[in-house]
Amino acid sequence: MKKILLINFLLYSFVCFSQTKYEDSLRLFLHNYVQSHEVVKGDDKKFIQFYLVNKAYRVVANFKPSASGEWLTFKTSGTKNKVFKLYGTLSFLLKGKACQLNVYQSQELTTNPEYKNYLFLPFTDLTTGNETYGSGRYLDLTTTDIQNGKLVLDFNKAYNPYCAYVSGVYNCPIPPKENNLQVAVKAGEKAFAKAH
Repeated sequence: MKKILLINFLLYSFVCFSQTKYEDSLRLFLHNYVQSHEVVKGDDKKFIQFYLVNKAYRVVANFKPSASGEWLTFKTSGTKNKVFKLYGTLSFLLKGKACQLNVYQSQELTTNPEYKNYLFLPFTDLTTGNETYGSGRYLDLTTTDIQNGKLVLDFNKAYNPYCAYVSGVYNCPIPPKENNLQVAVKAGEKAFAKAH
């Protein structure tokens, strides 16, 4: 009996430690995100808000590569459109709901050796325009994140495009309708709290 109790205690301790370690690493990630923000400066950083870190929004997705090498034009918040290639599709369960998102590769960044493996994941969800920025949010990934046909998606790292803070300056890609999730993603960055 004592042995069973000890095993249960050790398992519980491991789970708690694992969760705490994950939350601590995410809090550090978000802290660094705010401190190194390229658009929001000084005291305005206090208006950057996030949901509480929640491991339920970290999911393993199945990756299916795109058979098409076609370049697509994305409308943006500004006057200049951006060009992306559909790199593949991610399928996953989130809050018990089957979801799918397309992931893209930027034509512009593929010419830069530093960002050639960069993947772009824009999305909207049921919080968009209410608790989160009205034009959607982004996740950054890399081709090397894909391992054995799977990829870890962590919506706690979802962030706002620059146009969420300053109007009429940036050309932020607008998430395509295919990347609208019919679930509330209460993770990552919330709407900027300072009116602009």
